[in-house]
Amino acid sequence: MKTTLPFWAALGVALLGAVSAQAQPEPFKFGKPEPADFTAAPFVKDSAAAVVLCDYGTARVNWNASGSIQSELERATRVKILRKAGYNYASMAIPLVGSQKLTGLRGFTYNLVNGVVEKTKLESAGEFKEDITKHIRLFKFTMPKVSEGSVIEFAYSVTSDGSVNLPDWQFQRNIPVRWSEFRIAYPDIFNFKTVLQGYLPLAVREQNAGTGRDMLSRWAMKDVPALLEEPYVTTMNDYVARLDLELASVNVPGRGSKDFASSWQKIDVSLLENPHFGQLLNNNGFLTADLAKLALPAGATVEERATAVHALVRDALKYDGYATILSYTPLRKIYLDQHRGNAADINLLLIAALRAAKLDANPVLLSTRDHGRVTESFPMASRFNYVVAHLALPDGRDLLLDATEPLLPAGMLPERCLNGAGRLVMTDTNLSRWVELKPGQRRVHFQQVQLDLTAQGSLTGKVHEEYSGYAGATARAELDKDGEPKFRTHFASKHTAWSVPKLTISERTNLLKPLILDYEFSQSADEPATGGNLYLNPLGEFLAVNNPFRHETRTFPVDFGASQDETVLVTLHLPADYELADRPKPAVVEMPNNGGRFFYTVAVDGSTVNLTSRLTLRKPVYAAEEYEHLREFYRLMLEKQAEKLTIKKKA
Repeated sequence: MKTTLPFWAALGVALLGAVSAQAQPEPFKFGKPEPADFTAAPFVKDSAAAVVLCDYGTARVNWNASGSIQSELERATRVKILRKAGYNYASMAIPLVGSQKLTGLRGFTYNLVNGVVEKTKLESAGEFKEDITKHIRLFKFTMPKVSEGSVIEFAYSVTSDGSVNLPDWQFQRNIPVRWSEFRIAYPDIFNFKTVLQGYLPLAVREQNAGTGRDMLSRWAMKDVPALLEEPYVTTMNDYVARLDLELASVNVPGRGSKDFASSWQKIDVSLLENPHFGQLLNNNGFLTADLAKLALPAGATVEERATAVHALVRDALKYDGYATILSYTPLRKIYLDQHRGNAADINLLLIAALRAAKLDANPVLLSTRDHGRVTESFPMASRFNYVVAHLALPDGRDLLLDATEPLLPAGMLPERCLNGAGRLVMTDTNLSRWVELKPGQRRVHFQQVQLDLTAQGSLTGKVHEEYSGYAGATARAELDKDGEPKFRTHFASKHTAWSVPKLTISERTNLLKPLILDYEFSQSADEPATGGNLYLNPLGEFLAVNNPFRHETRTFPVDFGASQDETVLVTLHLPADYELADRPKPAVVEMPNNGGRFFYTVAVDGSTVNLTSRLTLRKPVYAAEEYEHLREFYRLMLEKQAEKLTIKKKA
């Protein structure tokens, strides 16, 4: 977080000086590793490649009578390397922005050699710099003589002149952290706003604990578990334990004050006045001719009119893949000449077109799933990276429209946009509000399978598949990206035991209907008959076989984006003189609070076996408290779907 204060030089305040952040003892002594760090006992339960023993940061804001200001961060870190896979934790890259300076870099590697701790100093030969952009540089270094069992430590300072530029403090990493502590000391003329993110408790929380005119705040976490990559998340950065700081205000008694804290309404007003955002929305005269050509039935509803305008813009422009909220190219040029643009170019043009069609459209700002969620209590325009269109329907519903995806119908947001809530920016900013980014449809996959089994155990089959909602959007996107020949090749690679002589694809461009695949296949026996019996798992080639939820616990939500429905109907024709030895038991597995349901049944009609498997997940997001139930739900479902049928010769 950076705030520049040039105006304070004119205030001529009295010397407040530098504030110390050392009211409490430091959590570890740099240059003096603990003897226990070189023994095996403290690490027997660690499966990670390395462990952060301590990560300690102290930030200070310095101020003087001439009005100059300086912020400084001192950081010291100690890490235990347990395995070769942990060697990368001995290499660091420290980002420096603008005029920031890195000073005081020092480090040591400690190795236990013949019972004696050997100390190796970090030399300048292990350091180098890399320019990322004009204003961002990386200072890199690698610790020397690192091996399994090494303890490394390093420390440095980063100073920022003329600004309050304090980092967010991340307590959690992808390896365990024994102790992580952050302190900030500052004169009491400053007021900071803090937001703690994540799901882990603080071991220490001391705020505004200084004396006199010096303020000291301190936060720490103990035994922080590694943040491991998990399926079905927005971005892992949403869930890491982290402390965000923002300068809220500066107040010098008798001299003046300034409020730096923003508000959502201030952001709304600023964006509406921005020539690259709000000022574009009514520049729409160039659209009049094309809008007049739209074929609309007499008495068309608001939703029907919006759908027609959406199709006009969607089909006229190609999305370049760049997510942003600002458009720097005239909308007329984008529409008439370029025929392509970023998210803001296309969706601000969509809003302009809707307004030209006499529809009351307004922008909704959001953050895409990979960009992270927006914290409503922490107003910052930089939290947004995307914009879509909004219409209030006569029945009170919110209609959200995005024209970047040629394969999505009106009212269905791209999956990347399904991320909590968006900010609806109204012309009268008093009416601006938050809008839930609900999925317009479910993710639906339906398979109807006809199988013929021979006495030798080989199979032939016909399959009818339908992909609807977000499943259809995903399948159409893959088909559009790869082309039909490559799509067929990829399909075949997922079923290596099959021969697929025929595959047809239907409803590829009709976005209001499911994408349909019809194909035939043959498969040789995967197991030789034993004692005349045949063994077959009819669902094995049509459903996932691994539980995506491998870890026993999870501290953050499972976010599917949309609710799900997956159905497989199998009709299996047995060979002559064969019958089902034992009919599998039916199963119904329910999630608590009607959160989901799995249904499995087998019915026999002569030599025909009818099997049904249906998974329904009714919620797009499951809280961390529901994870244990969801994981067990999947375990029981997969266990049932993996059951083999035993088919025997009739007596």
